[in-house]
Amino acid sequence: MKRRDFITLLGGAAVTWPLAARAQQTERMRRIGVLMGGAGSDPVDQARLAAFLDGLQQLGWTDGRNVRIDTRWPAGDADRNRTYAAELVGLAPDVILASASASVAALQQASRSAPIVFANVIDPVGAGFVASLAQPGGNATGFTAFEYGISGKWLELLKEIAPHMTRAAVLRDPALAAGIGQFAAIQSNASSSAVELSAIDTRDVGEIERAVVAFARKPNGGLVVTASASALIHRHQIIALATRLRLPNVYPFRYYPLNGGLASYGPDQIDQYKRAASYVDRILKGEKPGDLPVQQPTKYELVINLKTAKALGLDIPTTVLARADEVIE
Repeated sequence: MKRRDFITLLGGAAVTWPLAARAQQTERMRRIGVLMGGAGSDPVDQARLAAFLDGLQQLGWTDGRNVRIDTRWPAGDADRNRTYAAELVGLAPDVILASASASVAALQQASRSAPIVFANVIDPVGAGFVASLAQPGGNATGFTAFEYGISGKWLELLKEIAPHMTRAAVLRDPALAAGIGQFAAIQSNASSSAVELSAIDTRDVGEIERAVVAFARKPNGGLVVTASASALIHRHQIIALATRLRLPNVYPFRYYPLNGGLASYGPDQIDQYKRAASYVDRILKGEKPGDLPVQQPTKYELVINLKTAKALGLDIPTTVLARADEVIE
């Protein structure tokens, strides 16, 4: 073979070298941080993370192949949350998924430049995470849990299920702006429902039990549990307490009646975490979080646990059952 022909052949081989193989050699491993709110052993948080990872995989991102995912589980502890937020920022990820308000707050304290996509956050504007829903600005965007007005519907639902109720204990986390906002929305509905409210803090399970037991000493009471990481972590104790004290109870998310609570009304959280993957994908491809509008839930679900209703001596109205998306028997 002549030297000129050999060079031509070699050049042609370079051109026809499989594009996939060349891209694989030059593709940079991307990095995603994940700051969850609860414990890694909690099936609720595991389901949220699994939905996010499934969403990423459907978009072509697989942990260990073209992306590295670093996950932290603070289990509702504020100090660990701050420590893990600083750790994740220190790893210089391309983007961080933040689960709920406490995680976003800790991450923004650690950095105002690291890109953040949040899920399950209530009122991100009021919390100062974004400038507006349509134009977040800054380094964060994501998916809201619900508007405060939904909180008032929990009291309405509980009154419809238990018409004799004239008093309601409201479990909330006063350390969060969202805890205060949810309670205010419930207060706005209390007068029209002729229900007297009592606020109970959710930061310590012992404090919850003492306060709820004291509340239940008087008749015609009910229990409204607002959304917070502490309520999620203590949900089994809260549900058992409400059942033992025969208090009609209502919650913001489906996993409460699945664990024995009476009723819930709120968004499909699993869907939120799967949708969050689409924003992470867009940021990995060059878009900025401040340019991506914050999105609200697309689906709300009413769940009723008839077994719990029977244990509490309640007959669920047919009008409520007809509206239910899921009835647990």
